[in-house]
Amino acid sequence: MEESKPESAPVKPGEKRGCPEDDEEAVTKRARVENEHENGAPQEATSNAEEEEEEEDCSGETFADMMKHGLTELDVGICKYVSDHEGFSGILKERYSDFVVHEISKEGKIVHLDDLTIPKEVEEREAAAAEVESPAPECSLLTEEQKKQLGDLQMFKNKESFVSIEGDESKDKRTLVHKAIKIQFPGLETKTEEKDGRRFIVAYHAAGKKALAAPRKHSWPKNRGNFCHFVLYKENKDTMDAINVLSKFLRLRPNMFSYMGTKDKRAITVQEIAVLKITAERLGHLNKCLMNLKLGNFSYKNHPLKLGELQGNHFTVVIRNISGSDAQVHQALSSLKQTGFINYYGMQRFGTTAVPTHQVGRAILKNDWKLVVDLILKPRPGAEKEFLVRCREEWAKTQDPDAALKKLPNKRCVEGQLLRGLSQHGKNNIVTAFGLIPRNNRLMYIHSYQSVVWNTMVSRRIDAFGLKAVEGDLVLRGTKAHILSEEEAKSHSIHDIVMPLPGFDVIYPTHHVGKGYREMLSADGLDIDNMRHKIKDYSLAGAYRRVLIRPTDVSWEVIQYDDPKLSLVHTDFEKIENKPAPVFNKEGKYRALRLEFSLPPSTYATMAIREVLKLDTSIKKQTQLNTTWFN
Repeated sequence: MEESKPESAPVKPGEKRGCPEDDEEAVTKRARVENEHENGAPQEATSNAEEEEEEEDCSGETFADMMKHGLTELDVGICKYVSDHEGFSGILKERYSDFVVHEISKEGKIVHLDDLTIPKEVEEREAAAAEVESPAPECSLLTEEQKKQLGDLQMFKNKESFVSIEGDESKDKRTLVHKAIKIQFPGLETKTEEKDGRRFIVAYHAAGKKALAAPRKHSWPKNRGNFCHFVLYKENKDTMDAINVLSKFLRLRPNMFSYMGTKDKRAITVQEIAVLKITAERLGHLNKCLMNLKLGNFSYKNHPLKLGELQGNHFTVVIRNISGSDAQVHQALSSLKQTGFINYYGMQRFGTTAVPTHQVGRAILKNDWKLVVDLILKPRPGAEKEFLVRCREEWAKTQDPDAALKKLPNKRCVEGQLLRGLSQHGKNNIVTAFGLIPRNNRLMYIHSYQSVVWNTMVSRRIDAFGLKAVEGDLVLRGTKAHILSEEEAKSHSIHDIVMPLPGFDVIYPTHHVGKGYREMLSADGLDIDNMRHKIKDYSLAGAYRRVLIRPTDVSWEVIQYDDPKLSLVHTDFEKIENKPAPVFNKEGKYRALRLEFSLPPSTYATMAIREVLKLDTSIKKQTQLNTTWFN
């Protein structure tokens, strides 16, 4: 994970642009109505190293050149539309501020960051406790020079790795200084050292094993909920990156945090987070030193958050450089509002490199473990960081996991985890070695394969029968699928129809598209009647997914503006800072479409936008459309 280094003063969310990442599918072992915890996809397994070391340059090729090896929508079964309007061109996510996501809570409320204050009753309780514990305010315990040194250390600006402060002879007073440092400078740890008969309080950065150590126990009022819930606003950072940053500064394990869904990286996102027995005051202090993150709307509750509890997400999307007339835009958005879009798995699901994740998933399901290793580690054309290229070349040349590992600056990427497993367990024990990759990343491969099958079969279903329910289609009755008779089909619409992801606990349509599942899996060397794997984790129960999704709360406007760098969305952070909303020039030379809509979990906003534009949303095609997409 790339962690932005803090600045010496309170840092406001910045304007650097990054790359899109999405979330991982929640795993269940029973067939189900699919209900992932985010309107998105799992992160690409092979992209982790790139996230960790984004500052490294690629070789001489331009991004457009590298992406010529990437996937297009046709490669993953995405090929149909449901509307008949004329499409038009536009640039999606030219800036990360063009894609804003607000979580919709389980109560149906759109989550906003609009309050940075500490809850009043908590303020009074903690103030009273401070009066008992501390005869002097925290600020008077440290000199201005000491505060400057500690601030520089906290922001990584101090050339030394520690700050030493001479302590008082009184242990009680030294304890107050320890507390003052930790509260005022989150992320710093302290200890007392003795030198030449004098005691010094030494402040240093909590890192590595120290950062993951169990937090110290503090008294926690019995009448206060054990979990502090807060709203996390983040820019250009995925949810797990943000959690890891908070964990480091608070000296917690990441699993102390809970959330309802993970959010895109290349976006501005707002979601609810809960953390066990950390005060709102400690969390609030982080706002002065975090980059591209803001915390607020604090409250105490007796429960954590659970994956999938959200009702969905509300999107505000800006599509720049649109070519469509106002009439075309109106027709396209009216169709989206009334009919919806095909509920395809989006391109994020399948990776951006020349080796798609679904190919790895197919090899896992076939128990072809040598191929799994080859697909993950072999040299590949296209968008790759230089250190990954060197690692792959070394593996191809020597098949030596230790030698290949030495080429990686960070071993936490999927390639590094697999190589470490091969080093520890040997090349003849690939299954165990592969197990060193985190479970969600491993399962992402096989879910990616399921997704390609689903996309392909749904395209066949739309091609064969159009937008009407037919005999042999499936609908849900509760959580179970029911096969429609010819008579029943007359009373159902396409919005009722579901299609299965392949697995051992689902049924398939009885018309000829249902037979296509068997044909496709058979062509891939898989038996649709035997989806249980020797390794339980890789057994696929299957799931049901709606064919069409109709967004709610759909609205839009065409904006004209002159400055291509102008942010066209008024964010929660800007509102809380009392910054004015963007002002548009009605005669501006640029045109953009700003649209808003809400989607349930497990659906992709990019697929809704695809239906509007009728353009391939793959990075490969978007890059060809305009090579400034990633600038």
